[in-house]
Amino acid sequence: MTATPPRDGDRDPSARVYAPDFLTELFRNPLDPGYGDAAARRAVGPVSRVRAVLGRPVSLVVLLVIGFLFAVAYRETMAEEPSRATARAGLIAEIKKREAETDRLTERAERLREEVGRQRDAALSGSQASRLRNLEAGTGLGRVRGDGVVVRLTDAPQAKDAVTGEETETGPQRVLYSDLQKVANALWSAGAEAVAINGQRLTATTTIRQAGEAILVDYRPVTSPYEVQAIGPGSMRDRFDDSRAAELMRYLARTAGLSFAVKEVDDLTLSAAPEPQLRYAGPPASPSPGASGSGVAGSSSPGPSGSGSPSPSGGGR
Repeated sequence: MTATPPRDGDRDPSARVYAPDFLTELFRNPLDPGYGDAAARRAVGPVSRVRAVLGRPVSLVVLLVIGFLFAVAYRETMAEEPSRATARAGLIAEIKKREAETDRLTERAERLREEVGRQRDAALSGSQASRLRNLEAGTGLGRVRGDGVVVRLTDAPQAKDAVTGEETETGPQRVLYSDLQKVANALWSAGAEAVAINGQRLTATTTIRQAGEAILVDYRPVTSPYEVQAIGPGSMRDRFDDSRAAELMRYLARTAGLSFAVKEVDDLTLSAAPEPQLRYAGPPASPSPGASGSGVAGSSSPGPSGSGSPSPSGGGR
């Protein structure tokens, strides 16, 4: 006769094993068991002398290796610093040399343009020469003079590290190429008849873009402070002050530390822009018989820009 195993209801409740509650166990034994084991080993006896003697040289060797690695890294860095400084100085000198050569060629081109203009005026009648000069002034290919507005933008002064003395940037503290675009577009919209940035005259084909940390206006670098000069009617100042670009610049002046100022200037002179390299569309020399359409390329000759000539736009903060 086999015994019947007791059912759950027949077991003794006192024989059940309950898992300890986590919070109860935590408050009952707050100390990690590892600390208790370490204290027990110390109570049995101190650390062996052999272990203590062997541990010191190992620690000393580790410290020496780390120090040697730091010394080697520092020496390599300092050894490469003169070569980097020399290369940087060479590039800066080359850039300045090319800029001086470009300025010299620009001045020569300006003198030749004036000579061509005098010869042309002598060959043309008075009305034709006057009309041509007006067209050149409107397109940016002629020097203009008159009353206008100068908008000055300057990068915020950069903070210097108290330890290294190096300049540090904490935000959008520099004037962006898109800021110059917005200001130029706002001046065109306010009625400007001629606009220049740091002496670079803007035309219908002018580009304002970023190249690394430099801002290029018609592929010529411009640096802070940036002066956007515009010649136009007397209401141009008030209309520009009410524009969104001026509002944005005033906001950046308050928050990012940029310098923004607008002033009216009498008898402002803007030089002419370089002659643009224009390309005109034309039919192919020998069109194929089965070709559809006229076969003309998708470019066209740009017309003269008036007082509302748009300036290149794009980018933004």
